[in-house]
Amino acid sequence: MKNKTLRNMLIPGCVAILAVFVPGLLISLNVIDAYTAQIITLGGINAIMAISVNVVCGITGQLSLGQAGFMAIGSYVTIILTQTLGFPMPASIIIAMLVTMIFGILIGFPTLKLQGDYLAIVTLGFGEIIRVILVNLKSITGGANGLRFTTILAARADYAYLLIIGMLVVVIILLQNFLRSTYGRAILAVREDEIAANSNGVDVFKYKMIGFAIASAIAGFGGALYAPFIGFVKPDLASFNRSIDYLIFVVLGGMGSITGSVIAAFVLTYLQEFLRFLQDFRLLIYPLILIFVMLFRPQGLLGMKEVSFVKLWDKFCNFIKKKSKKEDPSTEVN
Repeated sequence: MKNKTLRNMLIPGCVAILAVFVPGLLISLNVIDAYTAQIITLGGINAIMAISVNVVCGITGQLSLGQAGFMAIGSYVTIILTQTLGFPMPASIIIAMLVTMIFGILIGFPTLKLQGDYLAIVTLGFGEIIRVILVNLKSITGGANGLRFTTILAARADYAYLLIIGMLVVVIILLQNFLRSTYGRAILAVREDEIAANSNGVDVFKYKMIGFAIASAIAGFGGALYAPFIGFVKPDLASFNRSIDYLIFVVLGGMGSITGSVIAAFVLTYLQEFLRFLQDFRLLIYPLILIFVMLFRPQGLLGMKEVSFVKLWDKFCNFIKKKSKKEDPSTEVN
């Protein structure tokens, strides 16, 4: 049993280490150029935002259209604390997460008690309110011109990759462990059937709030990483279109599938850059993808399933064993 547990931890751990450090080494050696590295790193930020949306929509079972608003709060708080008030960047990122979590609780407390699509409407309005506030608070936020942020992450592609992809891996590990805990299973029970969960003693409102607060904190964390990486933020970061983009990542990857939304985020981020030669026509790609997914695979690419590297490793080992038996003449029957 101990060996199996160690194996189940070792295989995903090795995959995570390789995914973080091997491309980081290739970037530092200029094998991967800076432009490609920037796209991959931006895909990591988009993946964090997709996870945030998936926590609300796929895991908690609610519909939020304002996750970009939480991202904008995280970005601006990080810049203001670091550049204006002189806080260390790690402290600024942690505070930004806490601030966005507080906003998530303030928004979720009155709305999560309601039924239907009220949460989607309120979060949509919240994102627009944040955008308007950021435009008008010119003395603090720079207004429509936004704020610039000069950091080493904007200048060093390898550092940016290691930090952001490393943090993405940490978010995935923490969230997967949370979903296996008592709290996580209670949230999943609420998603499946609120009435049944409530009749079994599960506090539906409490666990909805926990899920929404965690999703808000993850969105703020994504925004806090976005600011030093891009080096510039503006109020459009909280726009409705951005929230829809992150929702499309989740719909394509699969509602409730963390690995599915991460894969979709990387694929669509690269696809958008690859099709840049189409100019404004590339903006049609996301809606077309969404239409085709809804028509032919409404559950998304992975549905609610997760990619298991342990199972993939087992299949690979079994394939190698079968192949070696076929090639070994001593195993053939005379």
